[in-house]
Amino acid sequence: MNPLRVVIDTNVLVAGLRSRRGASFALLQRLGGADLLPVLSPALCLEYEDVLARPGMIDGFTAVDAGDFVDYIVSVSEECRVYFLWRPWLPDPKDDLVLEVALAGGASHIVTHNFRDFVGAERLGIAVVSPNQFLKLLPIP
Repeated sequence: MNPLRVVIDTNVLVAGLRSRRGASFALLQRLGGADLLPVLSPALCLEYEDVLARPGMIDGFTAVDAGDFVDYIVSVSEECRVYFLWRPWLPDPKDDLVLEVALAGGASHIVTHNFRDFVGAERLGIAVVSPNQFLKLLPIP
């Protein structure tokens, strides 16, 4: 079975790193498994690192920790290059970045806590789901 190709929104990473409870953390634990393949771009990696390295974003997390975590995500992901911009498709250019990665990387899903930010993505064939909804699509480990 082919892994589900997915783009993980930054807010899911933050939630999963802030608490070991909940679906965001459970999704982070599944990274590197055979069931899902995160896709990302260099720009999305920079977004991840920028947000995760902000002082106070995650208790006890340093800029070095953020860089190490993003390095891990890169190691278990597939890089895609965005050659065609769909902007402006969504109200926020940072959300457009996530949508463009999903389209360029052939992702079936965007996993996020902010559904309203991605209204319209479904017209392009991208399902927008919560971490909990996405985990239900994966086989039980």
